[in-house]
Amino acid sequence: MTYRITGLDPDPFAPYFAMDEAGLAAHGARRVTATADRGFPCRISLEDARQGEELILLHHVSHDVDTPFRSAYAIYVREGVHPLTCDDSLPPAFAGRMMAFRGFDGAGMLAAARLVPGEDGDGAIRDLFADPAVAYIHAQYATNGCFAARIERN
Repeated sequence: MTYRITGLDPDPFAPYFAMDEAGLAAHGARRVTATADRGFPCRISLEDARQGEELILLHHVSHDVDTPFRSAYAIYVREGVHPLTCDDSLPPAFAGRMMAFRGFDGAGMLAAARLVPGEDGDGAIRDLFADPAVAYIHAQYATNGCFAARIERN
């Protein structure tokens, strides 16, 4: 079984970078500056922002389904980065973090889940995709509970 992890499309987030603080606040978003090289994982590049880099922190609907498992939470995005695509490998931002991998069926219902250190994500992903009921997986940063990336069968 092969899989693909892809960062979010930057286009829907581009307007946020042109907004002033009042405009961002009207959308429930904020401009932040990374205070360390770790702790600000961009959902587009799937890597942590470096200290001093600017990001937008905003509310994002990551699982837009008509089930009890519809999900939204805060995410960070950076300007001027391209979506990272990882085929049968894990993105840099997963390393060193506890990750929750949630396998959903085609109707958006939770079918199975795994909680593992990020370095063990490959095995968890392959294990979940071994279940034919799992159509796709959402990776989440377990500590903060926020969406990290969607994982598709490749």
